[in-house]
Amino acid sequence: MEVFVGSIMTFGFDFAPLGWQTCSGQTLGIAQYSALFSLLGTHYGGDGVRVFQLPNLQGRLPISQGAGLGLTPRVIGEASGTEDVTLLVGNMPAHTHVATFTPSGGSAYNVSSNTAGNTIVPTATNNVLAGSPGGPSSAAIWATSTPAPSIPLGGVNGGGGGAVINGITGSSLPTAIMNPFLVLNFSIALVGVFPPRN
Repeated sequence: MEVFVGSIMTFGFDFAPLGWQTCSGQTLGIAQYSALFSLLGTHYGGDGVRVFQLPNLQGRLPISQGAGLGLTPRVIGEASGTEDVTLLVGNMPAHTHVATFTPSGGSAYNVSSNTAGNTIVPTATNNVLAGSPGGPSSAAIWATSTPAPSIPLGGVNGGGGGAVINGITGSSLPTAIMNPFLVLNFSIALVGVFPPRN
């Protein structure tokens, strides 16, 4: 079968036939394969003085060169894309998480009074309202007897604090983005008929 030098064909077997080489990005000498180099140049790599490289179709899908209506222009030898990607916050859709508040300490404040009666005396450690019954700063709203009881305060925590926890999930591992595929043998002709331009 006569083929053009530089033709790429797909084979169902796992080796390159005689006069062919798999498309795996190998480096070849220009002096040994001058006809093939004159067609490929350094589109796929190489220094263009002593060596050049073959196309590498390992893990890649071939697409046509040029530009189509509504398509991104592509030049021969261009390589792009990746087999997997790690999603970042900017890539994810907007969403919310439920945050849980866990209070610390008890559920009530202990209101203190001194032994003289209902007068509540603040100290450096008890943080209670001060005053005497009947006065404008009376603390009798908290306690009218000795000892003063613990009075639950709705929505207030006796420990004065707590923690808001928003659970973290995920492992930051990349996710595969390749379409379903079938592995075949892409090979390029090293010898053959030199393709005429017209």
